[in-house]
Amino acid sequence: MKKLFLFILMLLFVACGAKTEVNKDKLVVAQGADARSLDPHKAIDTPSVRVYLQIYNGLIEKDENMNIVPGVAKSWEIIDDKTTIFHLKEGIKFHNGETLKAEDVKYSLERMKEEPTVAFLVTEIERVDVVDDLTVKIITKQGFGPLLSHLSHPGAAILNKKAVENSDNYGQEPVGTGPFKFEKWITGDEITLVRNDEYFGEKPEIKTIVFKAIPEGTNKTIVLETKEVDIAYDIEATDINGIEKNPNLKLIIEKSLGNSYLTINTTKKPFDDVRVRQALAYAINIDDIKNVVYEGLAEEANSPIGPMVFGYNPDVKGYEYNPEKAKKLLAEAGYPDGFTTSIWVNDNNARKDIATIIQAQLKEININTDISILEWGSYLDKTAKGEHSLSIMGWVTVTGDADYGLFPVFHSTSHGRPGNRSFYTNKKVDELLTKARVSVNQNEREKYYKEVQKIVQEELPIYTFVNLAHNVALQKNIEGFKMNSTGYYDLSGVKIN
Repeated sequence: MKKLFLFILMLLFVACGAKTEVNKDKLVVAQGADARSLDPHKAIDTPSVRVYLQIYNGLIEKDENMNIVPGVAKSWEIIDDKTTIFHLKEGIKFHNGETLKAEDVKYSLERMKEEPTVAFLVTEIERVDVVDDLTVKIITKQGFGPLLSHLSHPGAAILNKKAVENSDNYGQEPVGTGPFKFEKWITGDEITLVRNDEYFGEKPEIKTIVFKAIPEGTNKTIVLETKEVDIAYDIEATDINGIEKNPNLKLIIEKSLGNSYLTINTTKKPFDDVRVRQALAYAINIDDIKNVVYEGLAEEANSPIGPMVFGYNPDVKGYEYNPEKAKKLLAEAGYPDGFTTSIWVNDNNARKDIATIIQAQLKEININTDISILEWGSYLDKTAKGEHSLSIMGWVTVTGDADYGLFPVFHSTSHGRPGNRSFYTNKKVDELLTKARVSVNQNEREKYYKEVQKIVQEELPIYTFVNLAHNVALQKNIEGFKMNSTGYYDLSGVKIN
């Protein structure tokens, strides 16, 4: 009787929750966390970017093949190592009715310099000159090799000054030029966007997009199977087999520019000692993480950036599983009996599982760890302030250029929110990263980046476990969805049949 009762409850749940008929105008998308902010200059975490990518345009952008393509700029010309001129498209309207002009580009880039989250993207820009309403000139302090890659980052979106300055809470009432406009946000639950009928590009067929925050991975799969959502990002490895066998669903899996790693706060004892940090690496069996958590859908990493990123060094130091070596290093560092610490994670099943595996493995070398699970926004805020000892993080080298994968994570000017949550400082690394930034010679830049990877893999402010694959599950009637190795997806071309 109990089994029968549960079965009836499930039928009622499916009947009530599922779509009774196909609504071709509304797309419902599930992801693992709510956005932190829809102000692109204040949030570049994946849940936020996935939403605001639909709202904004940059000067230039990258397509699904990582090629640089026009955004609000129709063309650009590199005058010399320091000067690039951008020509804007005519008649582009912001969602508030204002016409986009060169002044908006100048305002946006100058505002980025004042925002710690994205300042590293534009620190080498000396000034932005308005030539006329449709022409803007960007002058860098020296050469700036990754300039175009950085300007194609979603965090370099072009904003309207009037919209920003007339708002008391711009991050929750954004105004862009993109294919969709912001409508409402039920914090912690869902964000609704509606089609921008004045969009300057090809207009979407979809009229409404709803982004639902569903932290529990299995629940994401359930609402997909009951047809409450049309698309679900980042299906957990344990649910993939079921999705693949479901005739009503399709699954796309591709390699990504993202990784998963352990952040080690180098300012806190005992992690200020490199031997302790290396001991952690030798004590962790990556095979367990790769096979148990990701079920083979990830590849062991030897570097903080992966093989798909320009500047990757295949020859830098990896760490084999060797608990005895770990114990020896701890003894040399003055901790023969180990110590007690904590690992922080956000409410993400994969990260919680990784923390549990690490907890068990560190216990083998007498390191006792507590696991703390934090809400996403709080997790980002507290790790940015350096309140953690160890945390499980991830990074996506969105631009495909090593500058983005290394500068914000390891340069001393990037402590905290920009990405250096290990609060690592190394003058040689700073010097090499700066040299690579200001060079316009790709061979020279590659050489500097390869040297940086050697140093950080030796000093280990972070320990990178794996390079990840992205996956997206969709209803069979969804067409036009395009994967992207960044994990950020443009939904403007999606159709429901």
